[in-house]
Amino acid sequence: MDKIIKVICPNGHLSYARMEKGSFDLGLQTKLDAICADAGSNDVGPYPLGADSCTSPETWQRYDIENMLLAARKLKIPMIIGSANDCGSNKGVDKFVRIVREIAQEHKLPPFKLATIRCAIDKKHIQSALEKGERIQGLDGRADLTRKDLHNTDGMVAVMGAEPIQRAVETGADIIITSRTSDCCIFASFALARGSSKDMAYYFGKVMECASFCAEPYMGKESIIGTVGKDYVIVEACHPGQRCTPASLAGHAMYERKDPFYEEVAGGTIDMRECRYEQISEKATRVTGQKFIKAKDYYVKLEGAGRIGERRYIIVGIRDPMTVANITKAIDWAKDKVVEQFGKNGKDYHLFYHVYGQNAILGEMEPVKEIKSHELCIAVEAVASTAEKADTIATLGARSIFYARLKTKGTAGGAALLTDEPLVAKPVYNWTMNHIMKIDDPYKHFPITIETVNGEEKK
Repeated sequence: MDKIIKVICPNGHLSYARMEKGSFDLGLQTKLDAICADAGSNDVGPYPLGADSCTSPETWQRYDIENMLLAARKLKIPMIIGSANDCGSNKGVDKFVRIVREIAQEHKLPPFKLATIRCAIDKKHIQSALEKGERIQGLDGRADLTRKDLHNTDGMVAVMGAEPIQRAVETGADIIITSRTSDCCIFASFALARGSSKDMAYYFGKVMECASFCAEPYMGKESIIGTVGKDYVIVEACHPGQRCTPASLAGHAMYERKDPFYEEVAGGTIDMRECRYEQISEKATRVTGQKFIKAKDYYVKLEGAGRIGERRYIIVGIRDPMTVANITKAIDWAKDKVVEQFGKNGKDYHLFYHVYGQNAILGEMEPVKEIKSHELCIAVEAVASTAEKADTIATLGARSIFYARLKTKGTAGGAALLTDEPLVAKPVYNWTMNHIMKIDDPYKHFPITIETVNGEEKK
């Protein structure tokens, strides 16, 4: 590979917060080959996948897509967005495609070639595999997938590798929107299509996918530019106040990873043990020595989520010194009142007390045991199979704090209910799939559709 590839990434999780346009515009002054961004994550929890919804407002999605699309068409370079609409479902792909079409029509853009990549692996496909006796291996300590796991799954995606996106780039697509894909494969696919080695391409994707999270000081949603050469990757911050350093790039290898030296993707593993980091300018660092180890078999990751029940909250405020000092006793008394009516917590319902000012964040792992605040806020959370039951349990669990018997002399109670009635929250989902499934063909299950936007349809 003789050609140098330059790609800008404007946002680490597209539209989770809007991209910062200032650094993006600065980055666009560089001669670029593509604009790429990851729009999905399971960091946001299982709800979006289980409900086939999203956590990002469409106005923010439209803002980011519009800025990227207009820049890409002006510069006549490809734009790739992976894991559309937070969870990367096929429905999310359709939504992003609609937004692209609407923006193109609004701005009267000249015709361009749009490629969409959806996933053909669904629950029926998984059920068939299980019936054939195929093993679907659990990750991170999970047991292998069972029929019960599958039955309890409401929404699922398969995480594609770089190959389908690479093929879409090679067809000459101007814009590519995909279902769920490995974060780094969004970027690796473009580099591979332009002749980069797997050693450079996959590391390039790994370091680029979170945008400015690999720079210092911390600034979320700023743009970075990645350069891929024959045997190196260079990463440069676009914001005037940020820079990419050996420490910031090496530190990013630890971000969201169980091992800072390896990252597994469909088809192999990125090996970073021999990486060497060199500061080549005030804002840029070059990385060499990275390797890609090809796997014997090709696996894709499966992510799935299933509905548990309805959720309700009541917020309780406490200023009474007696109740603050004895908050654990007050909560235990309230829990007992709920158990009297509904049985043991965890059987047919879940009741949580999140005590802000004591241990709401770390729970039992909180090292500070003494309450030093003069007031507390408790989020009483109830989860049950029906809305009515969740309402009742949340109400009983909260009001019982008010009535807790702590040998107080007054009758006004030691707590104040800050909400008149239970607050309605989104239904609760849990993860049902975190598994890998062997496939024989990395393209077969991720079909590519090509169309011309603002022009005649092409097959």
